[in-house]
Amino acid sequence: MKSLVIKRSIVIAGHKTSVSLEDMFWTGLKDIAERQHVTLSTMVGDIDTLRQQGNLSSAIRLFVLDQFRKQATDQMPKRRPDYVGESARPATDDAVLSQG
Repeated sequence: MKSLVIKRSIVIAGHKTSVSLEDMFWTGLKDIAERQHVTLSTMVGDIDTLRQQGNLSSAIRLFVLDQFRKQATDQMPKRRPDYVGESARPATDDAVLSQG
């Protein structure tokens, strides 16, 4: 069985390193870099510099996930903050008695 994780080499800040990523994360990373008009090496270098912990591959996965979550949130229709759906309203004594 072929591994879903592929090791890829990349040069960041003048140093060659490798990351192990699934194709979907690698493709997502390339798409994000293209949309932001930066090279893949620059983007991975920024991720490497900003990561708090963990290895670079994990930091890239979290970055891609975060970017796509933000994109999905931005595309969601805006709801009025004071809206309360019918099912979210608490039942009153009158409502309970009228159902009986």
